[in-house]
Formats: sequence, structure tokens, C-alpha cells
Amino acid sequence: MTCSTATAPAPFILSPSLLSADCGRLADELQSLERTGTTWAHWDVMDEQFGPNITFGQHVIKRLRPASSLFFDVHLMIREPERYLDDFCEAGANMLVVHAEATLHLQRVLARIRQLGMQAGVALNPATPLNVLEYVLDDVDMVLLMSVNPGFGGQSFLPSTYRKLRELRAMLRQRGVTPHIEVDGGVDVGKTPELIAAGANALVCVYGLCSAADRAARFQGCAAAARQGQTITL
Repeated sequence: MTCSTATAPAPFILSPSLLSADCGRLADELQSLERTGTTWAHWDVMDEQFGPNITFGQHVIKRLRPASSLFFDVHLMIREPERYLDDFCEAGANMLVVHAEATLHLQRVLARIRQLGMQAGVALNPATPLNVLEYVLDDVDMVLLMSVNPGFGGQSFLPSTYRKLRELRAMLRQRGVTPHIEVDGGVDVGKTPELIAAGANALVCVYGLCSAADRAARFQGCAAAARQGQTITL
């Protein structure tokens, strides 16, 4: 089985999490996001084991894939994600992000994701050191840094993420590789400039922050200003 993958969007990416959307009208919510100019949608998949919550599964994503042209950024907070790679490929995921802590054979899993035609991402929990990435950087299209611990929305952003981001950016620069760097957890408009300056180019945000065009525009404006070294007042 080989799945087609969407073209990678602009250098700065907003990936609104559907975890806080109205689950009774997800197709409408996805179309609302498209109207704001947002190009990605973030799906938090949890199994009540690795991620202590139960959320969307491959069947939900499969039903909604025909309703949206958004890039589906699917974050698997599940144990042994290798069991479900084919299922999420068939469901229409464009990128699968797996946790380094959730599988014994990380390189094999990442290689399989790419073999299926999807982009491959690896996520690290807040306490997981960056050195676990050392031998898989050539196999990833994105590194996701968790800025909260997996499980539930509404948690407070962990400030240690800024230092980890800077260290990750330096590691990637030294290796000469350029995967996306995404931050997930407690991200709001006010944190955008500092996160971009520290090295992130993709942010997972609460759905409500991007459900209106003016809010999406504020994120984009913050990112543009940060890239130019400008001071932002919100």
C-alpha cells in the first residue's frame, strides 16, 4: 500500500488541534479552518495508555478525509504505533508523528511511515532528551517537542521548552538537516514570537485561536515579525 502525501505548506505553519473542536460537526469545523487560510489540521490520537485519554481514531479521520483538503498532521500518542501505520495511511493521514518513548524500534517505524508515502515525524515528551534523535534525523520530516505532558488540553506551557528548542535548532544546523520543528501544548498568540525566534516553524494551537480569520492573521503576523527580528506588541 502506498499513500499519497500533500505538498508541504508555507515555512511557518499553524496546525490547529481538533481536540477542542465541536466533535458533533467536525466536517464543518475543518471547512471553517480552510476559510481562514490555515493549511494544516492537527489530530491528537490517544489510546488511554501512552496518552491518558481517549480521542480520535483512524475511522474518524477516514470519514472526514473527503471533507477537507487540509494537510492532516496526525499525532499518535499511542503505545506501539507500528501496529496502526497502515490503518492511518489508508485513513488519509499526510504526516504521522510517533513518540520516541512509545516504540522499541523508532528508526524502523519512521522508515515504514515514509515507505507508505506519508511524511514522518518524531515527538519527544518534555523530559525526553534530544540525544534520542541522534540516529534518526535522516528519517524524519518533523520533530515535535511537547511543551506539556500528553493527555489533556488546557495545560500550562512549560518554559523549559524554549531552551530545548534552541538546542534542537543547533543540533539540526550542525547535522545539516532541515525538518520542521513543531511545538505542541499550551501555545497561544503571545508565545508565537519567542517560539519562532527559538527555532520553531510549526505550532499546534487550540482550535478556537484559529477559528476566526483575524486570529489566524494575528499568528501569521507574529511569525512574520519574529522572522524579521521585530518587537511585537499584542
